[in-house]
Amino acid sequence: MSEESLKDFVYDNVVIGETLGTYSYVLTEEMLDTFRKAVEDPEARFPTLGVKHDATAFAMVYDDKVGTVNAGNEVEFFNPPIPGKKIIVTGKIQDKYTKRDNPYIVIEATAEDEDGRLIEKLRTYQIKKPEVLGKKWQK
Repeated sequence: MSEESLKDFVYDNVVIGETLGTYSYVLTEEMLDTFRKAVEDPEARFPTLGVKHDATAFAMVYDDKVGTVNAGNEVEFFNPPIPGKKIIVTGKIQDKYTKRDNPYIVIEATAEDEDGRLIEKLRTYQIKKPEVLGKKWQK
């Protein structure tokens, strides 16, 4: 989607199961090396974590002027990606709920390689009411 055709994010209009953006990229050896240096682990196997698949898929569909507080992440790793292979990412709205008067959405991104091998699933829990950030420390 081009920037002109992005939908304004309106919490009440979000539908559970809504498909977000799908995109692909080729994982390079340089990307793997850069990730390993950044995390100071020469054996790190999942540089895809640094790509932020969920945020990218969401931003392909929505212009979010509301803002976000990251309330948590879950990641399941399945098969390490192979440098030189294309990674295909699909995103969706996995859930939406209210907890303690705060509106939440859950974005899920699934990454597979060009051979159909499942690489990872990532779920990000977001509070769509950023004015709550740091509120418990404000007195």
